[in-house]
Amino acid sequence: MKQSILRKPFRYSYNNVAFGIILVNILIFMLNYISPHSRFYTALIPGLILQEGYIWQFVTYMFTHAGFSHILFNMLGIFFFGVQVERRMGSREFLLFYMTTGVLAGIFSFIVYLMTGMYGVILLGASGAVFAVLLAFAVYFPHANIYIFGILPVRAPVLVIGYTAIELFNQVFSMQSGVAHLTHLAGFAFAYLYLVIRMGINPMDSFTSGRRGGRWR
Repeated sequence: MKQSILRKPFRYSYNNVAFGIILVNILIFMLNYISPHSRFYTALIPGLILQEGYIWQFVTYMFTHAGFSHILFNMLGIFFFGVQVERRMGSREFLLFYMTTGVLAGIFSFIVYLMTGMYGVILLGASGAVFAVLLAFAVYFPHANIYIFGILPVRAPVLVIGYTAIELFNQVFSMQSGVAHLTHLAGFAFAYLYLVIRMGINPMDSFTSGRRGGRWR
């Protein structure tokens, strides 16, 4: 039986793509620091996409950050979780996963902003893709403990479910202005769909299975 193109796997290789992603983020952060006006070209701004055709912003917003703490925590997420996911997926699959979930999260946010008349909002940061990576980590390593504040151990799936609940609550009640909770949720959602459609993995199987990495469909 011929394999679907959506499921056709890449040949496994490991080429430190996660570190390459971190490097690109740092370089663009330095560019934005040297020339703050450049953020208008690299962040996602619905009005500029519509009026000026800046469609590259669906990609570049993922590598643009507001400040040092913003990029620091996102890059730590890629370092701690992305490297492990890349080792499990392979570098080409990880790059496709990271870029697909991040771009789709940006497009989804863009559509919502248009529907709500928020043409001047500025969306930036790798968080949507990082949340996708966190979900993939929890799927591949469901028994891994993540230490909150370096003290409290929480299993990866529990952390993902908790984050999702917090993001939903904050999105509904707008507890933190300036935080793109909707983009974070979109990152989770598109990662879930990617794992089901592309990888043939049901994340819920991994969360409930007693075996490492869950059951593959």
